[in-house]
Amino acid sequence: MSAPRFFCDAPLSPGARIALPEALAHHAIRVLRLRAGETLALFNGQGGEYPAVLEIEGKAGFAQLGAFDPREAELAGRITLVQGLPAGDKMDWVVEKAVELGAARVCPIAAQRSVLQLAGPRLEKRVAHWQRIAQSAAEQCGRNRLMAVDAPVTLADWLALPADGLRLLCHPDADADLAGRLGATPNLQSLTLLVGPEGGWSEKELAQAREAGVQAVRFGPRVLRTETAGLALISAAGALLGW
Repeated sequence: MSAPRFFCDAPLSPGARIALPEALAHHAIRVLRLRAGETLALFNGQGGEYPAVLEIEGKAGFAQLGAFDPREAELAGRITLVQGLPAGDKMDWVVEKAVELGAARVCPIAAQRSVLQLAGPRLEKRVAHWQRIAQSAAEQCGRNRLMAVDAPVTLADWLALPADGLRLLCHPDADADLAGRLGATPNLQSLTLLVGPEGGWSEKELAQAREAGVQAVRFGPRVLRTETAGLALISAAGALLGW
């Protein structure tokens, strides 16, 4: 059985003995009931990980770090999912699975047809919640880099940001399919996939995307739920690109 993995937001170096953050120590010692002398792995999101031995002093936890392990589990290219905010807690699922599938970033969009609307303290709490989900998913799936989760913005505000690589918007009436668009872009290193909320993108948002150079693609003969479409696109694109 592999050693439990923990994200540790602290400088790590071979041979160092570090005090574990209180929340991490509580989870390892009180929740997982790890004992002194057991092995674990720590990573700080900068790449690679460190095997470590757990030490316990009272309620405090410490880790004696071993040699740096440069192991990575990232895709060969960068995939960003631009997700129209879905209703309820569906975004939790999207964030967790996007991490597992290797996405580098998730950008929630407060779309015109999004049922979920967030602002103020509620917005800040929800974004922090998504970032914790991304951290836990990285610990579970073996990634040593954290997927970024942005605060929600409108599609117009997102489109105003500097463009990076190929940007594809999922639409059932698009002329081209995913494989065709990807095949027409050799040596691709960065891909952004746009998926609307339950009601889809509005006509205004579609026009804004076209004007910004975003290309529409269709994805199969079936209509997928918003929480399924982006994840399926990540999987298919990664396979088609050999990432």
